[in-house]
Amino acid sequence: MPTPLDSAFDGNENENGNTTGSAAASLSDQRAHLRFDKMFTVRLESPLFGESYCIARNVSAGGIFLELPDPLPLGATVRVCFLVPDGSGDVVATGEVKNHYFINFTQGGCSRAVSGMAVRFTSFENEGHHILADCLSRMRVLH
Repeated sequence: MPTPLDSAFDGNENENGNTTGSAAASLSDQRAHLRFDKMFTVRLESPLFGESYCIARNVSAGGIFLELPDPLPLGATVRVCFLVPDGSGDVVATGEVKNHYFINFTQGGCSRAVSGMAVRFTSFENEGHHILADCLSRMRVLH
């Protein structure tokens, strides 16, 4: 079943930035990139909002979902820096905040909440795109 993050990174967008497509489209049609679901620390830099650390929850060659208490504004340009989870290299990518997520759930009988944002990568520094692609090919991926 598709998740909200699918459209954040890989959906087709119209001129207004809205994701288009049939709700009945298959998952493989919606995801253009392999991704993995693993928690790790990310340094987030923004010219307007400074530097902070947050938790990555889902990453693909096209973008990343970052858990943080106060997501940056939609459209904000950010620089995301992290060591890939398998330890094979550093990735530095520039991206744009595409979506906000506020997720409420129950865990162990207690109500919990998580907030975060989806960032679509627009460019990589050095060999970051190759390092990430290589890591994605070796890690357990979600389809």
